[in-house]
Amino acid sequence: MDLSTIIGLVLGFALIVWGIGIGQLGNFWDPKSLALTVGGTVAAVIASFPFGHLKKMGSHFKILVAGGKYNYGALIEQMVEMAQLARQNGLLSLEEKANEIDDPFFKEGLMLVVDATEEEELRARLQNELDNMAARHDAGVAIYEKAAGYAPAFGMIGTLVGLVNMLKGMDLGSSDGAATLGQDMGVALITTFYGSVLSNLIFHPIAKKLRIRQDEEELYCSTIVEGIIAIQAGENP
Repeated sequence: MDLSTIIGLVLGFALIVWGIGIGQLGNFWDPKSLALTVGGTVAAVIASFPFGHLKKMGSHFKILVAGGKYNYGALIEQMVEMAQLARQNGLLSLEEKANEIDDPFFKEGLMLVVDATEEEELRARLQNELDNMAARHDAGVAIYEKAAGYAPAFGMIGTLVGLVNMLKGMDLGSSDGAATLGQDMGVALITTFYGSVLSNLIFHPIAKKLRIRQDEEELYCSTIVEGIIAIQAGENP
């Protein structure tokens, strides 16, 4: 299990609280500003993606904390064993080994070899699987990358709303017309604060971690492709 994302989020919020000061936290709490920033960001994300993409967000958080899923060393050792078996007993002997493999991508590649698929077609089919996988991952990461852009934008919208309301309610003709100027300005700026925290502490880190997980899986699958092609060609284990 990789807890770096959780540790980073907790540490980030802790430092923000420490920087603000426990006694001053009330100055940074405004339900309407929070609703505008968070609600606006969520609404924009929903409007940007089909529900088929959005419903997969639950699985993304499992991916964030999943660590050590891909053991490249064990994979290479398994490839060497299969290459030795194929050279001794022929490619058809790999069928039994393929049925013991849980990874669907690896299993599919071996079965294509057993079925005597030509190398060019074999590589093309496996590469097509890799491309489809990358497209699915890109669609998932795009949700958080878009949210990271929307959050500061809605924070600015909230600030503009607050400034307009502040100016509309300010009466410079009276002696105390500007008495609440500082307080009103502070409330107007809180939405920008919310948007910046959402973008830089939550959405950007999640998108980056998902990209790292994607790179790990693509490297693992690319290793499988090259190994299977080498086994089919009868290269030295």
